[in-house]
Amino acid sequence: MNGYPAHLIGIYGALLMLGAPVLSTPVVAADADAGRTLFRQQCAVCHTAEPNDNGGAQGPSLMGVYGRHAAGDSSFDYTKALHDSKLTWNARTLNRFLASPTKVVPGTAMVVAVEDKAKRADLVEYFRSVKTAAANVSPGASPAGSAPSASEAEWKQDAPGRTHKIDLANLPAPYSSSSARNPPKLIPRPAYAHPKVPPGFGIGLFASDLLGPRRMIVAPNGDIFVTETRGGRISVLHPAPDGRSSAGADVFAEGLDRPFGMAFYPSTDPTWLYVAETNRVVRFAFKNGDVKARSAPEVVVPELPSGGGHFTRDLVFSPDGRSMFISVGSATNYAGEMSKKTPAQAKEWEATHALGATWDMEENRADVLVFDVDAKRPGKIFATGIRNCVGLTLQPKSGDLWCTTNERDALGDDLVPDYSTRVRQGSFYGWPWYYMGSNEEPRLKGDRPDLKDKVLVPDVPYQAHSAALGLVFYTATAGKFAFPAEYVGDGFAMLHGSWNRGFRTGHKVVRVRMKNGVPTGEYQDFVTGFIVDDGDAWGRPVSAVVLNDGSLLFSDDGANVIYRVSYEK
Repeated sequence: MNGYPAHLIGIYGALLMLGAPVLSTPVVAADADAGRTLFRQQCAVCHTAEPNDNGGAQGPSLMGVYGRHAAGDSSFDYTKALHDSKLTWNARTLNRFLASPTKVVPGTAMVVAVEDKAKRADLVEYFRSVKTAAANVSPGASPAGSAPSASEAEWKQDAPGRTHKIDLANLPAPYSSSSARNPPKLIPRPAYAHPKVPPGFGIGLFASDLLGPRRMIVAPNGDIFVTETRGGRISVLHPAPDGRSSAGADVFAEGLDRPFGMAFYPSTDPTWLYVAETNRVVRFAFKNGDVKARSAPEVVVPELPSGGGHFTRDLVFSPDGRSMFISVGSATNYAGEMSKKTPAQAKEWEATHALGATWDMEENRADVLVFDVDAKRPGKIFATGIRNCVGLTLQPKSGDLWCTTNERDALGDDLVPDYSTRVRQGSFYGWPWYYMGSNEEPRLKGDRPDLKDKVLVPDVPYQAHSAALGLVFYTATAGKFAFPAEYVGDGFAMLHGSWNRGFRTGHKVVRVRMKNGVPTGEYQDFVTGFIVDDGDAWGRPVSAVVLNDGSLLFSDDGANVIYRVSYEK
């Protein structure tokens, strides 16, 4: 599970969102087999196109898509733009959409173009070829005879203060339950539904009508900068005098390619705002109080690995300001299409890359990279084997680098746990060959026995398929709305919500417990209530930030809002 909102999908996730006139030029000759290979390399992390292809469900099922009406998968939550298109998918419309999705369907959540004409044609031919075989397969079908989840409807027990700790010594075997296709259907908040917080706390709406709000940072003057990933822009929110809501907003910069991570540099009296787009890092000249970019962005890192299923890129600077860390997620679910290497070849590759480094379409992916600030030298691999490190952050007291990641899918309801962890230089966290220590990925059995005892076990595992995203450490020791002292030093992680689980999980904010600055492995429910009785959801937390008054903001890119949590006693 890679943690995108249901309407924010991977590279080919909005193939069903087309609403466009027919191309006037013919489609080039195509190869369905090449299209299948490309699909499994770059699309299957979010989609399935035929039975048993190990595809994901971040985007709609593409089974039988060829010849189907737009918005034709009843289990998926489409954008209004798609629902209003009233078109049918065929070779020309699919080809045109892939070439320029936002021009063809203004308002689509799909923002990634497939620029190569031959690749587009191969994909379309693949969809055409599997139409008959897949058309009669239900997108939600599970293999016959599979065992039900051991934690049926466990989300109904979620409540502020409930403690969780995943026992890594007793993980189930792979395929102990079926690989569910159960994406959340996002609904408007029902009149009876409210987010729940612990006693003494209050929660309210801080800002609304955003375009996929994700990462947030606070400027020295108290303004909140937020990346609106779906909108391709950065906005500046201005708190009202009482601090309880945003009194207004400005668009700082737009026309960006799926912006996610941001950081001011230097940390005190910043002169730059750094932004991680999906394929590069840029920076904007900045002065405290700016609400509009002073000039065009300056390119800092001209190229990051991109394409495939995971597009978020986060960034953070080291405490001394000399290094910039950037997270890059994998292109695929478990690297099943990556070529095989002999032990000698793998060792030779690692000698010039890093322990556990992947190759082919996964080169420099599922990694945390590190760059020297203001140096022209290429970046290096800092740590490997982290499937999709969506959120990077520093632990304030220790200066430790932390990562929060989504683990792999299709091994069953309770595999593999997502996690937050300290990231150590030169460390390997398992993906794709192992997980949670020496547990071997069954689909790659026997490929890398040399790595079995070299996997670093992550610090805080979460329920599998929670789609863990952002993490922030609570630092406020003063302020009108500051939390009680026992919260200082603990973390808050955002669990975006599951699709690859028979019964819903995630859709909440959890408190990551620390003792003397060291993670205990436990986490507690903090904000719950976003799942309703039939399993549908009306909220998907993404990222959080601590304000100067002690309150906590967290973004929700399902409802396109930002919430504010404060201590009111």
